[in-house]
Amino acid sequence: MTLISRWVAQFWAFAGAVSIRTKILGLAVGLVLLAGVSNTLLTRRVLIENMQAQLRDQSVSVARDLAARAAEPILLNNLLALQDLLLETQSNNPSFQYAFIVDPQGQILAHTFNGGFPLALIEVNAAGSDEHHHTVLLATNEGTVYDTAVPILDGKLGVARVGLSTAAVQNALARVTFQAVVSTLIILLIGFLVASLLTHILTRPIVELVQATRHVARGDYSLAVRPWAKDELGSLAQAFNQMTGDLKQMQELRAEREHLQQLLLERVIAAQEEERRRIARELHDSTSQSLTSLLVGLRTLEADCSTIDQRKLGELRQIAAQTLEEVHHLAMQLRPRALDDLGLSAALERLVFEWQSRLHIPIDLMITPGAQRLPPPIETALYRIIQEALTNIARHASAQSASILVERRQNTVIAVIEDNGIGFDPLNHSNHQRIGILGMQERAKQLGGQLKIESSQGHGTSIFVEIPVDDHETEFKREETHSSGG
Repeated sequence: MTLISRWVAQFWAFAGAVSIRTKILGLAVGLVLLAGVSNTLLTRRVLIENMQAQLRDQSVSVARDLAARAAEPILLNNLLALQDLLLETQSNNPSFQYAFIVDPQGQILAHTFNGGFPLALIEVNAAGSDEHHHTVLLATNEGTVYDTAVPILDGKLGVARVGLSTAAVQNALARVTFQAVVSTLIILLIGFLVASLLTHILTRPIVELVQATRHVARGDYSLAVRPWAKDELGSLAQAFNQMTGDLKQMQELRAEREHLQQLLLERVIAAQEEERRRIARELHDSTSQSLTSLLVGLRTLEADCSTIDQRKLGELRQIAAQTLEEVHHLAMQLRPRALDDLGLSAALERLVFEWQSRLHIPIDLMITPGAQRLPPPIETALYRIIQEALTNIARHASAQSASILVERRQNTVIAVIEDNGIGFDPLNHSNHQRIGILGMQERAKQLGGQLKIESSQGHGTSIFVEIPVDDHETEFKREETHSSGG
């Protein structure tokens, strides 16, 4: 990248970081300054050229007039009249610096210098007998001087010299420059005020649009932008208001759908639990009793009938006992009676006991639920989450041990399930694990809680569940009061 390219890039980076209001103000002020400075410099240049030309022509005119009028006093050798002529010339010209008459031999006949004539001045300018005039620009201690020499009677009587100072020109230029600067400052002030008003009119809708977009980014669609005019910015404001209105309507529809989905999910889970409770009750009350009666009958038949094949009776009794155990296990999986009768602690202790008995993996269980039982929806959700977590540990973790902590902390209940298994990537796991995790998350979310999973390959898995209690306890007490009152 070349140096110019870097400068251009730096300029655009700086310009891009400046607000629109500053850009418009800077542009307006810059244009006024540029126009004012350019106009002042151009005017000053033109005035200098014109006034210098006028001063040069004036010096020629004054010198020729002096030369024409000085001929008679020189011929009459009237030096007093010649001196009066010089003084009269001095009084009639504001830019007059000096004047003197030199005879053909180079002698000074008359001059206007008060402190003595500077002899070196004679040699800096001269006019030949055939010249109309000869003008030079001299730099003196008192400023720049246009020195013009004019021959008197073709140089026969000498030369008339006149010097006109440029101080008056410089003073006039200073006054014009000052007036131009003052005019530029006044125009700059007016331009600044006009630009400020213009930027306010132009940027106010943009600023409101920026503020409104920030509200929209935070999910607040209530802020409307007021159209200031019927121009492009007004059309933009109307389009933005239409967009936020549509977004607000979509948000309300989405919230309504989510609410309906939540209600549907609650009803589905409640229906599932109720159906599980009914099936578990049927299995326990009907099927288990039938199998128990069958088992007792087989045992009685085995004891009383010696002619029957005792080995086959023993096999039948073993099958009946195994079936009864499987029915009890199935009923436990569907809906443990201890969860309804004794609460979460007893149900989890029963679950952990049976789980350890089948898989021979030690589990450290610690439960501090508090003085009162948790509301049934929370007990059910925690039981199902822990049950699903243990199922995942058994199927996928290859763990050597696990631990479960359930603790009531003020207005929330905390559950932590950990294992020292192989772990997994929470962002990339099997479909079965994904379904189970989603089920656990939905159960926690349904009760206003949250579920987090921390796991990595080779470092085990930790599941953290947090569910608020107060709202559900209030609802549960209200339902109990209503039931007891009915």
